[in-house]
Amino acid sequence: MQLSPVQKDRAAGVLLGQAIGDALGVPYEFKPPIAAGAAFMTGGGLGPYSPGEWSDDTQMAVCIAQVSASGGDLTGGHSLADIAKGFYKWRHNGASDIGNQTRAVIDKAALMIGGAAMDASMSKWELDTEWFRAFQQAAADYSETHPKSAGNGALMRNGIVGLTRLANREATAAAALAVAALTHADPLVGASCVLHAEAVRVAVIEGRLDIRAGLDLLADDERVQWGEWIDEAEREDPKSFKDNGFTVTAFQAAWSAIFHTMCEQPTPDHVNDALQLAISIGHDTDTVAAIAGALLGARYGVSGLRHDWRQQVHGWPGLDAHDLIRLGLQTAMAGVGQPILDGKWPSIATTGRESRTLGVQLPADPGVVLGTEADLPRVAELGCDAAVSLSRLGTDDRRPTGVTKHLEQWLVDREDPADNGDLAWALHDSADAVRDLRDSAEQRVLLHCARAEHRTPAVALLYAVKHCHQPPTEAANDIRKALGRSVIDGLLWRTAMAEAAAVECQWSPQE
Repeated sequence: MQLSPVQKDRAAGVLLGQAIGDALGVPYEFKPPIAAGAAFMTGGGLGPYSPGEWSDDTQMAVCIAQVSASGGDLTGGHSLADIAKGFYKWRHNGASDIGNQTRAVIDKAALMIGGAAMDASMSKWELDTEWFRAFQQAAADYSETHPKSAGNGALMRNGIVGLTRLANREATAAAALAVAALTHADPLVGASCVLHAEAVRVAVIEGRLDIRAGLDLLADDERVQWGEWIDEAEREDPKSFKDNGFTVTAFQAAWSAIFHTMCEQPTPDHVNDALQLAISIGHDTDTVAAIAGALLGARYGVSGLRHDWRQQVHGWPGLDAHDLIRLGLQTAMAGVGQPILDGKWPSIATTGRESRTLGVQLPADPGVVLGTEADLPRVAELGCDAAVSLSRLGTDDRRPTGVTKHLEQWLVDREDPADNGDLAWALHDSADAVRDLRDSAEQRVLLHCARAEHRTPAVALLYAVKHCHQPPTEAANDIRKALGRSVIDGLLWRTAMAEAAAVECQWSPQE
């Protein structure tokens, strides 16, 4: 199976979308509900967390992603054992917040593993499949002794599982059941994870949000009940699902927020609308928003996730947005038999191929410098302390010396409109990213792509018109002269021109 550019965009957005929802919901967990639209990444919560920091929802998802990125079968003993080991290490070295059920299961499993290691006269780390068996047994024991064992702790970390076998829905469902069972044995948990994982898979492959897509993967009795619960989520006010520590109501709350903000012609603005509504429900706000965020990231991709969120989001174990994009892409590509090799993006150290520097001022705003990828290492020389990168970067290219803020945008420089999820929206978001950096202590900003042929002039044009109120034709002529090019053409430039004309109509007096 060959993934298209837009499918890769959407795959890369799953874990990142989850983390954004998580970090956005963190400050409001178990506090009085807020109004929809009032959520910000201010940190705090149960951690307490720094602004933009994700919580246990995404921390546990990262444990899964670090295994799934290699392409391993998540129904197999070795991969499940590696995930279980990851959960154990996280529990003791990274869990600033952890659910009661998850803590109890991991701690009991650890005792069982310790006993098995003693019996075998081995280190516990030398054991292999004993790890996942101990976790599954501990989860089953917990379920037998606790009537309310269908918590949301497996569903909250489930988005990445939907990427593991994009070409095989049955394998995706089996993986969702197996990974959930490491900590949650209740059948309701497994069913919620199957439905969520299949919805993620469908959103990535087909670009649509369909929570019913996996109903046929459930048993007959489960299918009827879950169909009724989905109907209820779509019929009732999202805020009726405020008791969302239960996997069913967490599932309903997340989907209800997505469904009730869905337009007939959706744009990535849907992400903000849905996450804000999800958080306003209250109670387990970070978890509900994480569940919704994974689905929204799968539908709208990295290119449909706001630049300010992507800049802020970070968390255990020392990762940021770029790392989550990498883990999501590696998982998706390995799962379709096209593993990302060493030396290939996003794992490559540097993508620098262009040696030509540019470094010219944008006529509409001399505080914006237009450049190529060769200009990024010379930001200090150019007098810039912030950068917006419109092309792919290697791990060593990020945050060069002298840059205090560095935003990486996802724009595909191709002529097929289908290769970008929502090109107009992404161009606006990139222009807004430049504006935000300019407004932040009046920072001087380097705006660059690989060769400054399409992405850079397109975003510069829209920025000049939208935020400097320069007429489109004048802005286009100035940018051509600045770049030393008599003609600029292509899909990105034409789209930017159309958007610039629309913007001008909004502020230009009508005759």
